[in-house]
Amino acid sequence: MKTPVIVDAIRSPMARAKPDGALAELHPVDLLSQVLEQLVARNQLDPATVDDVICGCVSQAGEQAGTPGRLAWLAAGLPAHVPSTTIDRKCGSSQQAVHFAAQAIMSGTQDIVIACGVESMSRVPMGSSRMGKNTTGARFDERYAPGLVGQGVSADLVAAKWGLSRSDLDAYAARSHQRAHAAQSSGAFAREIVPIRSPLGLVSADETIRASTTHEKLAGLKAVFENEELSARFPQIQWSTTAGNASQMTDGASAMLIMSEERALQLGLRPRARFVAFDVVGDDPLYMLTAPIPATQRVLAKARMQLADIAHYEINEAFASVPLAWQKELGADGERLNPRGGAIALGHPLGASGIRLMTTMLHALEDSGQRYGLQSMCEAGGMANATIIEVLR
Repeated sequence: MKTPVIVDAIRSPMARAKPDGALAELHPVDLLSQVLEQLVARNQLDPATVDDVICGCVSQAGEQAGTPGRLAWLAAGLPAHVPSTTIDRKCGSSQQAVHFAAQAIMSGTQDIVIACGVESMSRVPMGSSRMGKNTTGARFDERYAPGLVGQGVSADLVAAKWGLSRSDLDAYAARSHQRAHAAQSSGAFAREIVPIRSPLGLVSADETIRASTTHEKLAGLKAVFENEELSARFPQIQWSTTAGNASQMTDGASAMLIMSEERALQLGLRPRARFVAFDVVGDDPLYMLTAPIPATQRVLAKARMQLADIAHYEINEAFASVPLAWQKELGADGERLNPRGGAIALGHPLGASGIRLMTTMLHALEDSGQRYGLQSMCEAGGMANATIIEVLR
């Protein structure tokens, strides 16, 4: 079996998904094409040798409906014979793209694969692909009567189940911004970000981080999912989720160059990390956001490791209750949890987030001289991917 390795991992700056956002004037294909172009160029890679481009994208509608990885590859002027496919495992789409890329190399069917992800949430709003339709069907609705709830309500259900207060959530959210600001100020993000040309000019830094955010300021925000009918159904909910302790809607793209170790060495490229273990699992779709807990337990068992063996945890901050419940359930060290901030500060461009997290984790491990990192992301429908990587010296 061949050993897949990470040769490079990069991302665009994270931009606010608003009309005046730094990347809002840029078509998602043009955004991703610049990331792919720079990934190929900085590794002096012959693009004709790439076997496949696997692209995570959640809202496959409108400007993102046309196999965005394929279009972005061609838009970058790269060889037409290289194919691409699009992955939708909701928020974990590009993390799943990484898994599929590594598994293709492990099987021996491919040698060089680019995993990537893109989401322009300013141009293709979340939920665009549903077009107002019922996506579940009568049999699903019957099984889960009286019905599932939206992700924000699930976030409040998670907070209630793990005894997380509004103060806990706001303190965590403020810390995310503080950690991301510290990383940005120190230049810690410089190696992972590639500049993007937009109609408004060159974008080279994240615009989502709010250095002035404090616990006290966040405490003044209104809970956004409070609902009388749901309060009667779920009397345990305290309605604590706000725009400030949830992930930001963001525009962004990311990409990772994955090869067999043998091919990387043949090309004179340095393998930066290897994959220790993968997992993907489902959990209760009502709570929806809890699957990172069993996914972590399963991936650690596959790797024959303990959580204490891991130096860096990336648990996607879809809502503050998600990493906090994960931490409380598993007894994790908060200093190792999202040490450079997470989606509350950096944003969550759905299809790009999986590789964004792994890119940040890889660079942080390299900078600190540490060895193992674990990443997991909650996904709509009550699913989660989990990955353990080992940095190579």
